[in-house]
Amino acid sequence: MLPDTTEVLIIGAGPTGMALSIMLHQAGVDHVLIDKLAQGLQTSRAGVIHAQTLEALQPLGVTERLDELALKLQNFAIRDRNRALLNLDFGKLPSRHPYLLMLPQNLTEQVFAERIAALGSVIHREVEAKAVVQDADGARVTVAEDGRETLISARYVVGADGMNSLVRSATGIEFDGAAYDGSFVLADVRLDWPVGPKEVSLFFAQAGLVVVAPLPDGSYRIVATMDDAPEKPGIADIQALLDSRGPTSRRARVLDLAWSSRFRVHHRLVRSYRKDRLFLMGDAAHVHSPAGGQGMNTGIIDAVVLGELLGDVVNGVRVEAELDLYETLRRPAAQEVLELAGRMTHMALTRNPVKRFVRNLLLSLMNLNPLLKRRMALKLSGLSRAPLARLPAPSRVPGSIAPSKPAAKPALKLAA
Repeated sequence: MLPDTTEVLIIGAGPTGMALSIMLHQAGVDHVLIDKLAQGLQTSRAGVIHAQTLEALQPLGVTERLDELALKLQNFAIRDRNRALLNLDFGKLPSRHPYLLMLPQNLTEQVFAERIAALGSVIHREVEAKAVVQDADGARVTVAEDGRETLISARYVVGADGMNSLVRSATGIEFDGAAYDGSFVLADVRLDWPVGPKEVSLFFAQAGLVVVAPLPDGSYRIVATMDDAPEKPGIADIQALLDSRGPTSRRARVLDLAWSSRFRVHHRLVRSYRKDRLFLMGDAAHVHSPAGGQGMNTGIIDAVVLGELLGDVVNGVRVEAELDLYETLRRPAAQEVLELAGRMTHMALTRNPVKRFVRNLLLSLMNLNPLLKRRMALKLSGLSRAPLARLPAPSRVPGSIAPSKPAAKPALKLAA
């Protein structure tokens, strides 16, 4: 049963909402997590977890299980058909997690959901937020469950409810940016793949961009631009994408298609992450091209930072004004991610022969410079943005004694 009051109401139980729920539970903060869907994703969507994200997730008790379920890769390459322009080695990252962790988003969400259950918390599904109103003391959210509308009063409300966020609409905060031309194709396929299963490959071809990334079950994630993609791209569509953009020395062959979809990509960033008692995170705050696999990772770290801040404020460790640190840290991080993904997408979509030649030359020269290659790997892994996820020491509330936080429970073991 839904409570009618809570300290924090989280709207949206994707990876960001669930990560925030785990943080708040471990801090002993009363909260409610709702989602309008009956169940989590059954398709894979995001497919990579980067080193900075794994480090941020360590206190949540999920990193070990994510490691067990995933495929660990060290190699990332930018290619122009048969030619490797830039090879990056993630095995040399200065991290406890020197690799790209390849794991479909539905499995990431499963690990998070099982962790929530192990902590004794719950995801309230098939509960849709309909309206959000706030005043000086908190916020009131109208929710619909089983055809009946009720009110939940919360001290804080967090919108983890995606690009079309109800919470963002309630704040009135502008979501600056635009949509990319054309559409993107996303698919998981079985492949006879000449590059092999040990590299994530980003192909720059005159026809457009295609990413081919191995997944732990032996399938491959395909992400590609397509001017007029069908709603459900078929095997022939994926084969045509690889024929026109992938290697030519030995042709890739699509053997089977698990699932596919078409989507539009935007590059947008909110002007503010907070309006009084309403907060935004994940896709509600920033969206961008999938190039570099940064979206889910950036949102998860939003959740970890905001979770620590809300926990400290509710527990009396920080004054409420320190909630402004959330935007101070996370908006610049999102701005960097948008610029990185945007540059990679722009480079990939360049069709002018002269610009393509210059691009390929610059990437080849970068490939000869270990310092530049390391810098690029740090950007893609998120480690270069680690300071933007690190909170300063709290300013104690005068005369208060901060309660101790409950220790995190051990990571849950799931069936593979």
